[in-house]
Amino acid sequence: MRSNYTLPIGIALCLLITTAPVGANPAGSHLTPSQLEDQTPIAANQPAAEEPAGTLVLSQVLALALTQNPELTAFSWESRAQEAAALQAKLFPNPTFGANAQNFGNKSIQGFDGDVVTLELSQLIELGGKRVARMEAAALTKQLADWDYETKRADVLTQVAQAFIEVLTAQQRLALTQQTQELANQTTVTTSARVQAGKVSPVEETKAKIARASVRIELMRARKELEAARKRLAAGWGSTAPRFAAVTGNLESFQAPPSLEALQQRLSNNPDLERWATEITQRQALIALEKSKAVPDVTATVGASKYLMPNDYALVVGFSVPLPVFNRNQGGIQEAEHRLTKAEEELRSAEVRIATALNTAYQKLEAAHAEVVALRQDILPGAQSAYDAAREGYRFGKFGFLDVLDAQRTLFGAKNQYLLALADYHKSMVEVERLVGSGMNETLGNSKQAVSQ
Repeated sequence: MRSNYTLPIGIALCLLITTAPVGANPAGSHLTPSQLEDQTPIAANQPAAEEPAGTLVLSQVLALALTQNPELTAFSWESRAQEAAALQAKLFPNPTFGANAQNFGNKSIQGFDGDVVTLELSQLIELGGKRVARMEAAALTKQLADWDYETKRADVLTQVAQAFIEVLTAQQRLALTQQTQELANQTTVTTSARVQAGKVSPVEETKAKIARASVRIELMRARKELEAARKRLAAGWGSTAPRFAAVTGNLESFQAPPSLEALQQRLSNNPDLERWATEITQRQALIALEKSKAVPDVTATVGASKYLMPNDYALVVGFSVPLPVFNRNQGGIQEAEHRLTKAEEELRSAEVRIATALNTAYQKLEAAHAEVVALRQDILPGAQSAYDAAREGYRFGKFGFLDVLDAQRTLFGAKNQYLLALADYHKSMVEVERLVGSGMNETLGNSKQAVSQ
C-alpha cells in the first residue's frame, strides 16, 4: 500500500525556504519536501536525535517530525504488530500427540503396564478455505494499519507546518511590537522636549508615557506568545525544551487559491477517504472468513496400539468431524455482514464530513487572501502615509499629540492585522492541502506562483 498523499509542499514553496546554517540540520542534510516522504519514523528503542539549535527552516522541521514524533512512532509499531499477525495467520495448526493405557493397576498387573498401550498423532485439517481467508483478512488488516499510519503522518505534518507558521508569525509580531516600542520612546522624548520648551501641555507628556507603558505590556505579551508557540512547535518532534534560536520563512509569499471545484476533484487523494476502499475490502474478507468457519474441520488420527497379551501391535487410524447441527456460525456471518454495511455508511459519512471541511477551510483561505490583498494594496499604504503626515505635522505644531497617537495606533494595528491575515492564509492553505491530499502547486498545475521564491 502506498498513499497518493504528499507532504504540504505548497506551504513549503509559499514560505521562502532558505539554506540552513551549517550544523543546524539534525537529520544530517537539508531535505526537500519530496525527499521527506520516504523517511521512516525512528524506532522507540533507538536513541533520540540531538535537540536542534540555530535557525530552522520548514523542511528541517518536517524531517524532525517524521523521525522523532512520538505519535508516529507508536503508529509505526502498530503496523509492525499487524505484520506479525499476518505472519501468524499463515501458520498451520500444530499436530497433537496422545497416549493412553487400558486395563492397568488391577490385581494381576502392576504399575502402568496395561493390556493395551496406544500412541496417537492427530492433525486438524482446515476445510472451507479457512487458512486462505484468514491470510487475506490479516493482510488487509495490515494495510489498514498502514493507512492509519499514513493518516496520522498527514495530521502530524499539517500540525507541525501550522505550528511553524505560528512561530514565524509570533517572531514577526514581536519584532513589530519592538518597533512600536522604539517609536513610543521617540515620541515620549519628543513630547518631553516640547513640554520643557513650553510648546505643549504637560498632559501630553503624561499621555505619551501611558502609551509607552501600554506598548511595554504588549511587548511582554508578544514574548510570552512566542515562547508558547516555540514549545508547541518543538512538541512536534517530541521535545519539551526547544533550543532552536528562530525559524525563517517569508509569510508575504502567497498566491490566489484555485477554484473550489478544482480542489473537490482532488478529494480522492485524501488518505482518510482512500483508506475506505481497503476497509470495505477487509470487511468483505472477514465475511468470507466467517463463512469458512461454517464448514466443519476434520481431525485425522494415526497411531499404534501394543497388546501385552499376546505381544503384538496394531495400527490405529481414525478421524473426527463436528456435526454442524446447531452452530453453523450464523451469528458470526451476520455480524460481519452488518459491519460491512456499517463501513459503507461510514464511508458516505466521511465523504460528507471531508467535503464540508474542505468548503470551510476554503472559505477561510479565500477570506484571508482577500484580506491580505486589501491590506497590502490599500490599507497599509494609507495608514503609513497618514502616520508620516501626522508625525511631521506634530513636529511643526500643526497636529496635536492625540492625532499622532491615533495615526500610530492605526498604522501598527493595520500591520498587526496584515500579519495575522498572512498567518491565517498560510494555515488555511496547509489545511486545504491536507484535505485534498496534495500540494497546492499540484492543484494549480502550471500556473505561475504569485511571488517567486
